[in-house]
Amino acid sequence: MSASESEKDGRKTDRYARTRERIIEAASHSINELGVKGMTFADVGQRVDLNTTSLTYYFKRKELLAEAAFERSMNQIESAVREAGREADTRARVSAYLRLTLEEWARVRRREEQPRARLSDIRAMEQPVLGRLADRWTGLFRELRETLFGVASTAEEKALRTARAAVLVENVFWLPAWLNAYSTTDFPRVHRRLFEIFDKGLAPENPTWRPLELDVDDGEDDVGAEAFLRAATRLINDLGYRGASVERIAATLQVTKGSFYHHLEAKDDLVVECFERSYDRVSRVQAAAIAAGEDAWGALTSATALLIDRQFFSDFPLLRTTALQALPPDVRRHRVIERSDRMARRFAGIIADGVSEGSIRAVDPMIASQVLMSTINNAYDLRRWAERLGQGAAGRYYGSTVLYGFFRPPPA
Repeated sequence: MSASESEKDGRKTDRYARTRERIIEAASHSINELGVKGMTFADVGQRVDLNTTSLTYYFKRKELLAEAAFERSMNQIESAVREAGREADTRARVSAYLRLTLEEWARVRRREEQPRARLSDIRAMEQPVLGRLADRWTGLFRELRETLFGVASTAEEKALRTARAAVLVENVFWLPAWLNAYSTTDFPRVHRRLFEIFDKGLAPENPTWRPLELDVDDGEDDVGAEAFLRAATRLINDLGYRGASVERIAATLQVTKGSFYHHLEAKDDLVVECFERSYDRVSRVQAAAIAAGEDAWGALTSATALLIDRQFFSDFPLLRTTALQALPPDVRRHRVIERSDRMARRFAGIIADGVSEGSIRAVDPMIASQVLMSTINNAYDLRRWAERLGQGAAGRYYGSTVLYGFFRPPPA
């Protein structure tokens, strides 16, 4: 091959790579806006000014394009983990990982790079792509845990580090839900306050772990609709918003689709109702904890312990917050997000009261409340982990991640 032919092939290869990357970035946008099930070649093609035939030159099937978008996200996480891993100790590595993530979001806000595809929608993928992505994520999570927190030498250490890594990961995933309330010039302060919570927790110097037994009515009065809410909540938590189809919900309950539509007009109505029910239940727990607690620390630990327990062991868990991000961008989505913020503000109020009276360490209440909400909802993903530990230990270990911080021993 002549030098000119080699140069021409090189330009062609570069052009192919650039176009392929543009397509993956457009697919990431589409997944974030429409979900992986809603993403189409037509939509992605319109974003990059290519027709469907041209797209199939790069990706034969839509599933392979979605896989490439999720792989891009995991590559970015892997890069940040490895860069943070160069720091000298665990605290510095966790701080660096948060800083790198916020710097990435600042670049996205300034349109210097494209946002990554939300990994929560992996749940909606089908085999064999789902298996490949799940295996990649399992390996990446293990790398993150061991790089940032160190290799555990005992089963207890491994359990704690798994919980801490899971809380860190989920809170990074949840950042887009509340970060828009801050200017990019505020991101360094957000980083300091966020790391401070992970570093030292919310607990005072000599905390006790004695959550009160709260008697809270879940309000389960409509047996027919309640059954659909339970099934839908579990399926959405397991498969994501797009993966939990009406057919799957009806099949889980062993009823017809007609029976589904007897109770609800559409799946979106069901999802919104699931969110509303979850927030009602959180609200009742918060109110009961405030009424029963001697101080704000007692109210916070009591509410947190009960809500985590429901995520770990109840057959009717709370709906995961990451499912909220996949809701269609219409009025109902705004209503649900507003309700989520209201629950976070109530936690912020408890925290602010505790800071004022001295029962909770001085932290940023708004940021701490978002961390707490995300942590509680993410507990659902650790149900198998919790079953292995048992009910008492699981709640203490997991609750300690935010209330005591990543680097204090868990409560006895």
